Parts: sequence; C-alpha cells; structure tokens
Amino acid sequence: MQTLRIDRVLFWTPTCLIIAVCIPLGFMPEQSARFISIFYGHIASKLSLLYQVGILAVMAYLLYLVLSRYGHIRLSSNDEQPEYSNFAWATMLFCAGTGASLLVWAGTEWVFYYNKPPFGLEPRQTPAIELAQAYGPFHWGIAAWSFYALSTLAIAYPFYVKGVPYLRISTALHGILGKSGVNSFGGRLVDLLSMIALLGGAAVSLTMSAPTIAATIAELLQIPTSFALQMLVMAICIAIYATSVYMGLSRGIRRLSEISAWLALAMLAFILLVGPTLFILKSSLNTVGVMIDNFARMMLWTDPIDNTQFVESWTIFYWAWWIAYAPPVGVFVARISRGRSIRQVVLSMLAFGSLGSWLFYFVLGNYSLSLELSNAFSVTQSMAENGMYTTTANILSTLPLSGLVMVVFVIVSILFVATTYDSASYVLAATTTKEMQVNSSPARWNRVFWAIILGLLPIFMMLVGGLDVIRASLIIASLPLLFVFLAMAIALYKSLQASN
Repeated sequence: MQTLRIDRVLFWTPTCLIIAVCIPLGFMPEQSARFISIFYGHIASKLSLLYQVGILAVMAYLLYLVLSRYGHIRLSSNDEQPEYSNFAWATMLFCAGTGASLLVWAGTEWVFYYNKPPFGLEPRQTPAIELAQAYGPFHWGIAAWSFYALSTLAIAYPFYVKGVPYLRISTALHGILGKSGVNSFGGRLVDLLSMIALLGGAAVSLTMSAPTIAATIAELLQIPTSFALQMLVMAICIAIYATSVYMGLSRGIRRLSEISAWLALAMLAFILLVGPTLFILKSSLNTVGVMIDNFARMMLWTDPIDNTQFVESWTIFYWAWWIAYAPPVGVFVARISRGRSIRQVVLSMLAFGSLGSWLFYFVLGNYSLSLELSNAFSVTQSMAENGMYTTTANILSTLPLSGLVMVVFVIVSILFVATTYDSASYVLAATTTKEMQVNSSPARWNRVFWAIILGLLPIFMMLVGGLDVIRASLIIASLPLLFVFLAMAIALYKSLQASN
C-alpha cells in the first residue's frame, strides 16, 4: 500500500495565507471593502485587454488540437477504456465546473444588463432585453469551458501517458520542466499560485450560494433572513461536502453529482411546464440566435469610446473567475477522464458544460423575465430593494407549488455546493500530497482538512459583502495564472510533438 506523504510547504503556506486574509476582513470589514473596490477598478481597467486576448488564444489552441493529428490520442498508458460512464463523467465535470452559483445568476443576471445594457443601447428596450438574455449564456458558455478543457488536457496527458506521479497543476508543465521539475522551485510556485486561485475562486461560489439558500429557506418558513441563518447554511454545506469527500470519488462525489443533476433537470422541467412554456421556448431559441449574431462583437468588444466599464465589470469578472477556477477543475476532470481521447475531452466539455449552463439560463432566466414583462412580479424592483439573493427566492415563490419548488431548489443548491467543494477539496489534498499513483487518492484526513479550510474565506467575504469583494478576489487569484496558461499550452504541445 502506497504511503501518502504531505508536502509541508504546499500544505501550510496556503493555510496560513487564508488565515492572514480573513483577519482584516473580519476586524476591518468597511476599510477592507473600500480598499478592495479601488483595487479591482484599477487592475481591471489596466489589464482587461490581456484577459480578452487570452481567451481568444485558448479557444484557437483547442480548435487546433481537435482538428490536428493529436485529437485521437487516448489519455491512458495502455489504451484503457473510460473509468466512468458518459453520464456520470458529464455530471461530475459539470458540477465541478459550475456549482450552486449558476442557480443564483441564471434567474437574475439579465437584470443588470436590462438596466445598464452594453453597446450604448437604450435601457429596457427590446434590443437591450435581447442582449440581456444573451449575455449570461455567453459568459457561462464556450469561453469558460475552454479554460477548463485546456487545463484538463495539460494535466491529464503527462499524468496518464507520461506516467508523471503527481496530480498537481505543475504536472501540466512536464513538457517544460521535465519529470522531476514538478518539485523544482518553478513547479512548486505554480502549485502554490493555483491553490491560492482555487481558494479564491471557490470562495466566490459559496459566498453567493449560502445567502441564496438562506434567503430561500427564510421565504419558505416566512422568517427574516439573517447572517446567523447564512452561517447555519454554511455549516450544513461544509458538513455535507466534508462527508462526501471523505467517502471518495466513486461513493461520494459521483453519487452526489448524479443526484443533483437529476433533481436540477426535474426542477427545470417543472418550471418549463407550469410557466409560460411557449415564451420560454421562443426566447431560448431567440437567445441562441442573438448570441450567434453578436458572438464576435461580444468576444472582442473593449468599449474604448464610451468607456462605460461594462466589459470590466462583467466580461472580465467572468473571465477572471474561469481562469482562477480552471486549474483545479482541470486536476479533478483529469482524474476522472482516464481512457478518453483528447478530441472527446475537448468537445464533450465544451458541449456538456455550455449546454448544461445554458439550460438554466433559458428556463430560470426567461421565466423571471416573463414575470417582469407581464407585470406579474417586478424582478427589477426586488433586485433594487432586496438584492439578488432574496430576489431569487421571490421568483421561486411565484410558481405553483412554490413550497415544494423551493425545497427542491434548496436541496439542489446544497448538493451543487457539495459537489463543487468536495472536488475542490480533493484537488487541494492531491496537490499537497507528494506522490500519487494513477489509481490512488489523497489521504482522507487531508481531504477533510481542506473541506473545512475552504469554508473559512466565504464566511468573512459574506461579512464584508458586495460584488466588488467577489470581483477583486478573482482578479487577484487569476492574474498570475494567465501566464501559467501560456506555459501549459507550450508544455502540452512540446510533449505531444515529442511523443508523436
């Protein structure tokens, strides 16, 4: 039996850093919020072009891999078959890459663009409404999953094909650093930066998910929402995903992913059937058309004339989120993708990930928009008065059998949080493990430790509150990883070229 030793530097450095960040957030929340807001505005305005060029380069690189002679290469050492069924694999990668934050944004994101649309459009008019419907799916679509796919391939190829015994982010740089380079200064620095990015990116998901779950429970029980209720929700979520990650991949994460996927599909089907079905279907198809028609402009728009800060506030915010979370998602998806080809991994991640995210936006988003347009419920007024978390609960309360729907929503949200965070805990534990063979997993105590640590930062971020805190944490986490992605692409190409 393999002895799983801990890398003390990679274990203790992020732990101490998280504690150091939480202290000022807890003791000086107002000053921290002010500093964070200024910091985000400065960095986003100066470096937005770098993020936009980066995503274009990643998408072009993946297209080349899919169409090239490398696309057929199987991620295994002896032509093994996939370890998990297509459905189990798709649900695990989808839940790891999205999480409960998708449930928050899907029903309310259009409101931000409805009131302050891009391209200089008149607010609340038809062109603005159509783009408001399209921008959410655009942000959660192909671009996001392109970052995830690149990091997955860059890690999976050296781990399965080259036999590198480390399931870490630095494994992706095998083509540059060599087999022993993972333990070099450069390799350990990449791992450390990626762990910090994961802690920041994962914190964002729970920071938005816990208040939404708490607000829905409060609406269901007809009690006021409070910080204490949010903390209770946080404790329940941590307990669930800590238990799941303790059980392991097959018994814990896979089962939670499958259950949450089926429940989410059932909830969306119910909303589609009892809501304005024809409006939802027509709007969904129209949204696809608007996205296709405006895709190039949405990808390349820098807003140099009016400088409305729309790109920095939204598109760069999302690109930073995906970059921060992509390396750990890559580690997790690489672990469950043994036996699949490069072409299959890329196309499946782009298809399953994008279509799954769009489904939530098409159903939840268009249902909430129908409430606004029909004057059945003013979503925009609720957003202005109560914020997006309470508004999400209010939207659900307008449905038939609203109590049952809200119960299912809470369960799905908690399960999505659990699957996202137990995969994140798995990645952190794997990164801090010195050596890991293909069929092994990190020590249980190590996985549970990171499950608890992951819950610390969101608690203090909720205390400070506001979107600026979320945006700033992502910018800080993602910026160094832009250059890591460049190194990943170079290293993967060199490895493929050398072997084939």
